Amino acid sequence: METSKQTSKNSSTLGVIESIRSTLRNNIRQYGMLIALAVIMLYFQISTEGVLLKPMNVTSLVTQNSYVMVLAIGMTLCILTGGNIDLSVGSLVAFIGAISGVLIINNHMNPALAIVICLLVGAVVGIWQGFWIAFVRIPAFIVTLAGMLIFRGLTLSILKGQTLAPFPDSYGKINNGFIPDFFKGIGANLNITTLAAGAVVSVIYVILQYRKRLERAKYSLENIAFPLFVAQLVVVLAVINIFAYWLSEDQGIPIILVIIGVLILGYSFFTTKTVQGRYLYAMGGNEKAAKLSGINTNKVLFFAYVNMAVLSAVTGIVSSSTINSASPLAGGNFELDAIAACFIGGASAYGGVGTVVGAIIGALVMGILNNGMSMMGVPTDRTQIVKGLVLLLAVAFDVFTKKKSRA
Repeated sequence: METSKQTSKNSSTLGVIESIRSTLRNNIRQYGMLIALAVIMLYFQISTEGVLLKPMNVTSLVTQNSYVMVLAIGMTLCILTGGNIDLSVGSLVAFIGAISGVLIINNHMNPALAIVICLLVGAVVGIWQGFWIAFVRIPAFIVTLAGMLIFRGLTLSILKGQTLAPFPDSYGKINNGFIPDFFKGIGANLNITTLAAGAVVSVIYVILQYRKRLERAKYSLENIAFPLFVAQLVVVLAVINIFAYWLSEDQGIPIILVIIGVLILGYSFFTTKTVQGRYLYAMGGNEKAAKLSGINTNKVLFFAYVNMAVLSAVTGIVSSSTINSASPLAGGNFELDAIAACFIGGASAYGGVGTVVGAIIGALVMGILNNGMSMMGVPTDRTQIVKGLVLLLAVAFDVFTKKKSRA
């Protein structure tokens, strides 16, 4: 009897270990980048003598890298369609910033109305580029390279080479403002609204993850081992609440963080829970097979580039709000940062693989590298070299894991 119980216990333990191994194998890119992000943060936290994760610097990391996060979300959808990219986003950011500057600063237009016009301009640009890419089938690289030149030229023409400043305070709060503390005076030097928001997000996360686990069990789909599930919940909840505590010690929740959070949730739901979102993965996996299964791949590709242009318009508004001016030099290398963030975050250079959350992780890796090396006094040239090597290693890792899985 004792032998039978011991055998059953050993079998259960081996089953848990095998489940953990299987989960790690199937999600090696995501877990690998999370571990890399944690290691990078720890390294710079030690190297900067604790400055990296001070509340004020954590807030700066969010606001200074908001443009990469927004662009990376849109770029992920483009890459999913088959490794396509958009080289025009940096110039489009500058172009939208120039339009908002002329409308608000020169013509004294209501900022809300100007923002709506800028978003509509972004949609029109997306329709223009999407037409050539999706229906004429000119390679996306060529079309967006042309767009990069066209929109940079239009920016210089609109601004006449000059910088327009300043924007009204209400416009500047888009990236520099904070959610007010509705419980002001209750906590000693802490923003209670931010702590409460962290607790609410934690509860919602636990409920969603538990429902997801039950749903997978209902349809007899494989779930990760329960101990690993609990460990995952503990780690994520710790990160959420520590992050909320850091923000509460500074000025609270940045408005741009709320915008980014809404975008992450919205696009994560779209790509994983809707038929149209799954079309992106199907097209990237095998476009010919997707066509034969009845998917209109032209419309899928068209949507990806219209969406990218609209998010570029959002970034143009955010970027001009950050620097409180419309500059002809705005958006420099933004497209490269966004592309790098996607690939570092696990998107495949061949398409069909990648997540919105992964792109955000990649953006954080890029942002922490920039911020950490800047605080350590590392010259810009060496920073660029390190970022380039990180990108190369991330893509090489993707190629290596693909070959290994095929073997």
